[in-house]
Amino acid sequence: MKINGGFDVAGRIEKYMWLSSPSCAVLRRQLFLIRTLGPSYTSRTSYSQMERAHCSSISTPEADAEGVIRRITPVLDRTRYKGQAGGFDGVMQGADLSHVFCTKDAATVIKSYSPELIVHPILEESYSIREDERETVSYKILTEIRKWLERFDCIVVGPGLGRDPFLLNCISDIMRHARQLNIPTVIDADGLFLVTNNIDLVKDNSLAILTPNKMEYKRLLEKILNSDVSEDNPSEQLRLLSQKIGGVTILRKGKEDLISDAETVTKVSTFGSPRRCGGQGDILSGSVAVFTSWARNYVMSSMPSSEKSLNPLILGCVAGSILLRKAATAAFASKKRATLTTDIIEFLGNSLEEISPAD
Repeated sequence: MKINGGFDVAGRIEKYMWLSSPSCAVLRRQLFLIRTLGPSYTSRTSYSQMERAHCSSISTPEADAEGVIRRITPVLDRTRYKGQAGGFDGVMQGADLSHVFCTKDAATVIKSYSPELIVHPILEESYSIREDERETVSYKILTEIRKWLERFDCIVVGPGLGRDPFLLNCISDIMRHARQLNIPTVIDADGLFLVTNNIDLVKDNSLAILTPNKMEYKRLLEKILNSDVSEDNPSEQLRLLSQKIGGVTILRKGKEDLISDAETVTKVSTFGSPRRCGGQGDILSGSVAVFTSWARNYVMSSMPSSEKSLNPLILGCVAGSILLRKAATAAFASKKRATLTTDIIEFLGNSLEEISPAD
């Protein structure tokens, strides 16, 4: 980060902290994130102020979110084939394929939304099966999904899931298998209800992303840290929560989105829309899934070897957050109080194009 005529604050501080406190890996990685993501502090931040930082303190740098999108969004190439630009949610922002696993009752409605969706109506709920059939049906569902899981770049668990006990047990098995295959898993909505009551599903899983809203975050804190939401030091509390769950990435949604992987805390505060229509969290989880897939590919194939320590899940969260906010801004400018979540979806493509043109 260059401030005041080209003074490399992040570089200087990183060297200083490395020499004075070799064990301070958390701060070193935080400063690396600052340098990689771009401008994280304003010009009012002085070198002497940063120099006084302690290893135990966690700053909250403002991410250069648009810069992240430009870096990780794959170039459209005539030599690519279907599936190389992402194989899950987010067809409106450029993913090639999107599979939806649902119950039979929901399949027709979901399929009518878009011809691009590949719908698998194989899930069952308690009311539709007898008690003596449950083990057999559960095995059949997992066997079918296993055929597909290894093809996916990322999965999203939670939106529209519900809380049927049999269904949640099936989803738990699917999440465990996805973990064995090292597939990133974005967890939202009723998926958060599931993991809050069974934290071992995500504990120590570095490829899990939780995207709680205010109330979901409150429940996680009560369950994991036995504490209320802190208004005095939200960044440190978020980092501790992530640490307690074993380094999962958490995107705490709010006026400012805070993102942590137990080591770093990053903020996205670009204003979105004053119209708080329901369903925006579903857009976010899908966008995070797509960008996480792209970010993992970028880190593995395009990022310089000296920067490989950067967490692609953090990049995916940052990119998903800013894209939703930009699309919400554009939708509100067009529809004002009549803005619906479907309007925001329509602006995802244009918003991504403004940041990272396809040409």
